[in-house]
Amino acid sequence: MKKLVSSVLAASMVLSLAACGSSASTDTASSSEAASTSTSTAATTEAAGEGSGAYTGTPIKIGGIGPVTGGAAIYGQAVKNAEELAVKEINAANGSDVFEWKFEDDEHDAEKSVNAYNTLKDWGLQVLAGPVTTTPSIAVAAETANDNLFMMTPSASAPAVIESGDNVFQICFTDPNQGVASADYIAENKLGTKVGIIYDSSDAYSSGIYEKFKAEAAAKNLEIVTAEAFTADNKSDLSTQVAKCQQAGADLVFLPIYYQEASQILIAANKSGYAPVFFGCDGMDGILTIEGFDTSLAEGLMLLTPFAADAQDEKTQAFVSAYKEAYGDTPNQFAADAYDVVYAIYQAAVAGGINGDMDASDVCDALKAQFTSMTFDGLTGDGMTWDASGAVSKAPKAVVIKDGAYAAM
Repeated sequence: MKKLVSSVLAASMVLSLAACGSSASTDTASSSEAASTSTSTAATTEAAGEGSGAYTGTPIKIGGIGPVTGGAAIYGQAVKNAEELAVKEINAANGSDVFEWKFEDDEHDAEKSVNAYNTLKDWGLQVLAGPVTTTPSIAVAAETANDNLFMMTPSASAPAVIESGDNVFQICFTDPNQGVASADYIAENKLGTKVGIIYDSSDAYSSGIYEKFKAEAAAKNLEIVTAEAFTADNKSDLSTQVAKCQQAGADLVFLPIYYQEASQILIAANKSGYAPVFFGCDGMDGILTIEGFDTSLAEGLMLLTPFAADAQDEKTQAFVSAYKEAYGDTPNQFAADAYDVVYAIYQAAVAGGINGDMDASDVCDALKAQFTSMTFDGLTGDGMTWDASGAVSKAPKAVVIKDGAYAAM
C-alpha cells in the first residue's frame, strides 16, 4: 500500500509541474530499465495513465558529482540515491525519457571533482546537479562558469560556491543564513540564556556560520559567554573546548560543525557530567549513523535542517516511503535537497521549453531565466525563490533527536 501511495503522490507532483519522463539507472537513464528495476516506478507510470507525454523532446543529460567513497560518502550516497529516484519518477510518469542521468564519484576531493566534471562533459553533460561538498563545488563551479553550463548544488552551502558565476545556483541554505537563522530560532524559542560556541576556525563552513551567528546573537540580545575554536590539525580531542563552555556556565552550546566532531563533544560532555542544550546546523545530519557511537548521547540534540523524515505531510511521507523501498534506508536532508534539485530543474525545463537538442550554453541561459523568475514547492521548502546570485530563499525548520530519531519541532 505504501508503494502505491508513494508512487501516486510522486506522479501527482510530476503532473502538477506539467511534465514527466521514463527511467534512470545508477549510471545512465533509459525507459526500459526503470520499468523493470522499480515496482514503485512502474506504479508511478500506472498512476499517470499511459504517461502524460508532456515532455516529448530528446532527453536532457543531467549529471551528478559527489563522494560515494571516503569519509564524506554518507552525503554523496544520499544525493546519488535521491537524484536517481527523482529521475526514475519523472521519466516513468511521462512515459518517455525527460532526463538521461549519470553520477560520478569525487571522494570529496577538488581535483577529482574537476576530473569527474570533465568525464561528464565527454558524456554530453547539459545540466549539473552537484557537486555535493563545498571545496569540490568551488573548484567545479569555476569550470562551469567558463563553460556557461548550468550548475545547481544540493548541499554546498558556502557563499563562494555561487560567486563563480551567474550560472551557479544552490538549493541549500548558505552558511551565513544558517548562522542568522540559528540565532533567531534560539532567541525566539528561548532555548538558552548563556551561549557557548565550539567551531572549526580552519573550515569555511564552520567559521562562516559562526561569524553570522555571533553578529545576529548580539542583535537578539543572546549572551555568548565563550567561543572556543579548533582546527583540522587539532580536533582529535575536544574535551578542553567542552570544559571551557562548562566553566563559563553555558546552558546552550552552539555547534556549527560536522557530525564527526560533534560526536566527540557529546562524548566529552557526558564524561564530565555536562548537559547543556546542544544546537547544530545541517552538518550535524548524520550523527546517528556513526559506527560505534552511543546515539543515546545525542538525545535532545537540536539542529536546523530543511527536512525532517518524520514530518507528516503527504509529500515527505511519499518520498521517505519510496526512498526506503529503493535503498533500504531513511533519507537525510542531503537526499531531500538533491531530490528537490532534480524536480526544480524539471519544472524549469518544462516551463522554459528546454530540451536535449539544445546546446548546453543555451540550456544554461534558459534555466537561469526560469530560476530567477519562478517559485518552486519542494520537500525542503514551499515557495522557494532564487535571486540573480543563485542563492535560495526558503524558511528553515528545526528538528530534535528524540528516541534515537530525528523529530520535527
